[in-house]
Amino acid sequence: MTHRIHRPTVDLVIPVLNEAHVLERSVEAVRTYLATDFPYPCNIIIADNGSTDGTLEVARRLEQAYGEVRVSHLTVRGRGRALRKAWTESNADICAYTDVDLSTDLKHLREITDAIAIAGYDISIGSRLMKDSETRRGIKREFISRAYNLFVKVALKTSFSDAQCGFKAVSRRVIDVVVPQIQDESWFFDTELLTLAEKQGFRIKDVPVKWIDDDDSRVKIVKTAIDDIRGVLRVRRQLAATKPIGDRTTQ
Repeated sequence: MTHRIHRPTVDLVIPVLNEAHVLERSVEAVRTYLATDFPYPCNIIIADNGSTDGTLEVARRLEQAYGEVRVSHLTVRGRGRALRKAWTESNADICAYTDVDLSTDLKHLREITDAIAIAGYDISIGSRLMKDSETRRGIKREFISRAYNLFVKVALKTSFSDAQCGFKAVSRRVIDVVVPQIQDESWFFDTELLTLAEKQGFRIKDVPVKWIDDDDSRVKIVKTAIDDIRGVLRVRRQLAATKPIGDRTTQ
């Protein structure tokens, strides 16, 4: 069943960990985009998780300066943990997130929002791996990303194209039903979200995006990939043992 939202409210979350050097510039870029090219009422939520470099102070200053900026703060690290807190505390019809480096072109924010508000999807994701995507990144990252996403498809029998792109939007129903089921609190949060949602009949829209690798990224690629593989194997065992709660196909 397709659920359209006439004029949705949107919360855009920016998860941050020790990003004091780039946060203000990124928030200003997002504010400019929202003021000129985005048709829906939208707040910006800076989701700090355990920063120690002054990021929280920058975030608080931005919150004081701009009425549409809010801060969600955790003293412990974990991108998934930060997203869970910000999304579940939000009252918006649609919640999205973008990485602070803005590697994904902000012009796609309307596309992933429209997919839920107009086309009736439950989740929409930016994809770097579709035919029409424009991606610029190193060979190592490209190989690891494609290999991981292929592994997810084979191991979990999923159909979404790119689990890891830091650019997604979810409906309120997904936040209420699927997010409480997710166990991971870090980078695997996204894959677990998409897998559990797809298995329960929630509709996922893949949107090809323009994406440029951030040379300053401090993500530990190999360690993250290993942790993600462990997460895939855990979810595979979980799916084999039990049917996830809240199966939308039976409602």
